[in-house]
Amino acid sequence: MLPATDYIAALATPVGTSAIAVVRASGSQVVELVRTIFGSAPLPRTAQHADYRDLNGNVVDDVLFTWFAAPHSYTGQDTLEISSHGNPYIAQKILEDLLARGCRSAEPGEFTQRAFLNGRMDLSQAEAVMDLIHARSERALLTANQQLRGSLGRKMTELIALLVNILAQIEAYIDFPEEDLPNENKQALVVDIEILLKGTNQLMATRHYGSLLREGIKTVILGEPNAGKSSLLNRLVGCDRALVSPEPGTTRDYLEERIIVGPHALRLIDTAGFNLAPSPLEQRGIEKTLEQAVEADLFLWVIDASRPLVQLPSVALNHMTPANTIAVINKVDLTADQFHSQLPQNFPIVRVSALVGTGFVTLQNQITQLAENFRSDIGDEIIAINARHAQALDLAIQGLLSAKDKLQGNIATELVSSDLRSTLNSYGEISGKIDNERILDQLFASFCIGK
Repeated sequence: MLPATDYIAALATPVGTSAIAVVRASGSQVVELVRTIFGSAPLPRTAQHADYRDLNGNVVDDVLFTWFAAPHSYTGQDTLEISSHGNPYIAQKILEDLLARGCRSAEPGEFTQRAFLNGRMDLSQAEAVMDLIHARSERALLTANQQLRGSLGRKMTELIALLVNILAQIEAYIDFPEEDLPNENKQALVVDIEILLKGTNQLMATRHYGSLLREGIKTVILGEPNAGKSSLLNRLVGCDRALVSPEPGTTRDYLEERIIVGPHALRLIDTAGFNLAPSPLEQRGIEKTLEQAVEADLFLWVIDASRPLVQLPSVALNHMTPANTIAVINKVDLTADQFHSQLPQNFPIVRVSALVGTGFVTLQNQITQLAENFRSDIGDEIIAINARHAQALDLAIQGLLSAKDKLQGNIATELVSSDLRSTLNSYGEISGKIDNERILDQLFASFCIGK
């Protein structure tokens, strides 16, 4: 439980000149702080215009202030928000005065930490706050908003409820050993565990999408030298980011830029061309290209429309499919499509001119279409777990598989219970909320023990 007298304060807006700056304070009975500074406290959630006077009675600024009464605030405690003019000196003066009045400087993330500790959100929602702040695309924003509203928490609640029910049944037999566990009950428990495994694996499958949302879809531009790969990157980025030259082999190392295409964020990577007779330096560049290809999510295979098709190395082709690759036929402004029969027919094809911009709307639409394939919906909600969630789910899966094997092998029920409790703890690491007393409540409600 947080100390009743522990007040924290911090700037809630970035440091720098702006129209408005917000200073926030949180702690039990912040309303007394409001009365001390402003003379009276308006109704909660009511903005009030007033002068902010420091401890010496000097006017720092005219501000709008609002206080939120516990538990109906972001942190679950009384909370004060002060909106001043966006001069960083003014905001700092207000913050310093709050500290002089007994507040403590908030640690990073401490307002959200208090929200979690006071039951205003679960741990997955607290993590979603950071995802929301750092979202760099429409899809990342949508997913973070859904998780902030409890999409992952609801799925975990469903899994935990079923697991608690299984544990209650198993521990009833442990507590009353004279009652043997019938074979048909074991089979029913195995079926329930398989349902848990299916749901847990569904969540685990969203990890890659979560990584794409947070880091961007790794999109590798590859092809032969002088096909226009760097020109394509420049056109998509909107500026001359890569050096372009009619001399083949200009790009010796990969170059990365982040862009937005439709609702998606992309990590766009320009690579060295695949030269059939490379110099030693070009060969090193080609090796780096292959390293990037192995880890790519999407490929833009740039093909020179004025020359016969040059096949890519098998190391790259083995990772390219119609679901993750677009054949980009470049330089269509310079030549007729005389090599149409040689084009890769199994990939989506888009014809462009990186020089004049022809076909780039179509290319962006095609990229968006392929990027949508990564989306991971579970029911009506988009869920994208992070690495911490994945680690906990992996442990949960191990516990479920072990419990299933023990049930099917007629191994001691106590060991099955141990595996399932381990799974319950792993589930709890995601939401941050596991109450083992729920198992006892479920046990008594289901079996009427002691009646």
